[in-house]
Amino acid sequence: MTVAFSVTPLGVGEGVGEAVADAVRVVRDSGLPHRTDAMFTSVEGEWDEVMAVVKEAVEAVRAHSGRVSMTLKADIRDGVTDGLTSKVATVERYLAERPGEPGGTSAAD
Repeated sequence: MTVAFSVTPLGVGEGVGEAVADAVRVVRDSGLPHRTDAMFTSVEGEWDEVMAVVKEAVEAVRAHSGRVSMTLKADIRDGVTDGLTSKVATVERYLAERPGEPGGTSAAD
């Protein structure tokens, strides 16, 4: 399964970087495949191990604030490994096959 999640402390003002870094540190220390971007951290593995990491990341942020907001999206699919890379590679392959305008054609076609 692949989970993309975001966890943010509430009531601490605009500067949430330290709390978010603590959550990302939990994910990185987990040893599971992961990727962090400006909006979400994605982590891949089995249900129990991924959810345990998400819970620990939330607890790391709770250390900064008694109230936390979390958004989570999961792709639960048997037999998929390396989804963090393979899903993006598939999209990139389609983009390379049909470069140009939305809809798959370029002005030169």
